[in-house]
Amino acid sequence: MYAFNYHAPKTVRQAASLLAKNADGKVLAGGQTLLPTMKQRLASPSALIDLGHAEGLSGIEQKGRNIVIGAMTRHVEVATSAIVKNAIPGLAALAEGIGDAAVRNRGTIGGSISHLDPGAELPVAAAALNVTIEIASRNGTRNVAFRDFAEGYLTNCLEPDEIVTAIRWPVAATRTGAAFHEFNRRPDDFAI
Repeated sequence: MYAFNYHAPKTVRQAASLLAKNADGKVLAGGQTLLPTMKQRLASPSALIDLGHAEGLSGIEQKGRNIVIGAMTRHVEVATSAIVKNAIPGLAALAEGIGDAAVRNRGTIGGSISHLDPGAELPVAAAALNVTIEIASRNGTRNVAFRDFAEGYLTNCLEPDEIVTAIRWPVAATRTGAAFHEFNRRPDDFAI
């Protein structure tokens, strides 16, 4: 890995300010993609802004007709949540099958959706249900439909100082039933 500065902001606003000051800085959520990429020297950010200490970025709650999941919520928490299992059981089952136990215990829902790897499970589910992405910056917040958030292969619409803070999953879209099944050559491999 290359040298970088490490920051552990306590608030989203601090994290957004650090991103604005570090043009090639990267947000660190669970690190399941970023850290291996850095180890392989395919990425060399000048700064890592670790969201693990920022307040208000994890948790699962039902708000009206949506399940709101904080961006730093780990996959295992989504898989085992009674709220998710009751409202969107297909999402709980999907989260239970993400990677291996290490990935599920470290990886975050916001990190997976922000990265937009086409082989990952969560971006596919987010596209199918057209979730709403909550985004914060130094100047406030905005909500973006997933179809506008995902701009292409590994590319999202985030501005340099913006951070995904939560994902709103519509419950009504799943009332008629939703399921997820992936086909892969071996367990824990990327889906085909």
